Amino acid sequence: MIRHRLILVAGMIAALVHGTLAADYPGAGGAPVLPNPVIGDPAAARGSVRIKDIVDIRGVRANQLVGYGLVIGLQGTGDSMRNSPFTEQSMQSMLDRMGVNIRSQSSRSKNVAAVTVTGELPAFIGTGSRIDVTVSSLGDATSLMGGTLVMTPLYGADGEIYAVAQGSLAVSGFSSEGDSEKLTQGVPTTGRVPNGALVEREVPGGFNDDGKLAIELRNPDFRTSIRVVDVINDYARSRWGQPVAREEDFRTVHLKRPSEVSSTRFIAEIGELRIAPDQPARVVIDERTGTVIIGKDVQISLVAVTHGNLTVRISEMPSVSQPAPLSDGQTVVTSETIIDAREDGGNFAFVGGADLETVVRGLNRIGLKPTGIIAILQAIKTAGALQAELVVQ
Repeated sequence: MIRHRLILVAGMIAALVHGTLAADYPGAGGAPVLPNPVIGDPAAARGSVRIKDIVDIRGVRANQLVGYGLVIGLQGTGDSMRNSPFTEQSMQSMLDRMGVNIRSQSSRSKNVAAVTVTGELPAFIGTGSRIDVTVSSLGDATSLMGGTLVMTPLYGADGEIYAVAQGSLAVSGFSSEGDSEKLTQGVPTTGRVPNGALVEREVPGGFNDDGKLAIELRNPDFRTSIRVVDVINDYARSRWGQPVAREEDFRTVHLKRPSEVSSTRFIAEIGELRIAPDQPARVVIDERTGTVIIGKDVQISLVAVTHGNLTVRISEMPSVSQPAPLSDGQTVVTSETIIDAREDGGNFAFVGGADLETVVRGLNRIGLKPTGIIAILQAIKTAGALQAELVVQ
C-alpha cells in the first residue's frame, strides 16, 4: 500500500515538473505542437506584403554608366598639376578641341579637378530623358564645392555612349582649414548633379511579347515561391478563368499572360496581390556595433547558461624609501604592486523556447549587454541548441 502511494506521489511530481517546463518553454516538455500549415494553402499564403515589393521581373533591369571628365570653377581646391599629371593632360586636350594651344606652357591652375562620373540608366528609359549622376574626385583635390562638370560622355559595358553629363555640382560636405587646425564634415570630394545627364541612346530590349514572363524572388524561399503561385492562380481563375503561374524553383516563377490583356496591365494586376512571405530561421550578429537581429522562427532548445566577467586590475604605486637619520644610506624609489581580481555574474538561467518572445525573455533574464548576448548565442550554436542559421558580420 505504501509503495503504491509513493509511486502515485512520484507520478504527480513528475507531471507537475513536466507541466511547468511545458508552460515556460513551449515544445520543450512535450507540450502539444500545432500542425504546420499546408504549403499550398491559399488561406495561409495571404498576407499584407505586395508581390511587387518582393520580386523582380526577369529582363527588366538598370544598366550602369561611367565616364571621365573635368570639374572647373573651383576656388583653389582642385588638383595640383604636379601631383596629378592626368588632369593637366585632360585640360590640354579639352582646350585643343576648342582651338587653344597650351602644349608648350606649364599650367599651375588649381581650379580644375579630374573626376569619375557614374550613373544608372533605368529600364525602358527613352532618348531625351534625364538621370542623376555622381561625381567623384580622382586627384588630390580637397573640395569640389562650387564646381561645374564639363560635358562628359557616359559609357555602358559595351563601350557605347548612352548619356552625356554636364552641370553644377551639389556637394554636401565641406572642408575648412587654417594655419593650425582643419575642419572637415562629410565628403567634400564627392557630389551629385541632379538630372545632370541627358540620355542619348536607348537600351535595346523590352517586355517579352510572346506572352511568357518570369518573376524572381529577392529573398529566395521554397514556401514563398509556392505561396506566390497559389495567390496568383487563385486570382487568375476568377479574373481570366485559367491559372497563369507555375513555379520553377525556390527563386523563379513563370507567368503565362492571357491573350486579352497587355503585359503592362498583367504585371500591374499581379503585383498588387498580397501574400505572407516566409523567412528562414536566422540570427544575424554584427560584432562591430553589438547588433543582434533574431528572426521570428528562431528556436533554442532548452539549455542552462551562465555568463560571468572576470576583471583583473594591476596597479603600480610608486613609493619613496628614506634611509635612517645619520646613516650612510640613499633615498630610493620603489614600486608597490596591487592586484585586484573581480568576477561578476555567474548565475545559471534557463534559455529556450519555440517562439521569438520566449527566446528574448530567456536572454533578457540573464541581464547581459549586447556583447554578452553575442557570446552566448555563439556558444549555444556550438552546443547545437540554436535551431537557426547564425550569420556573423
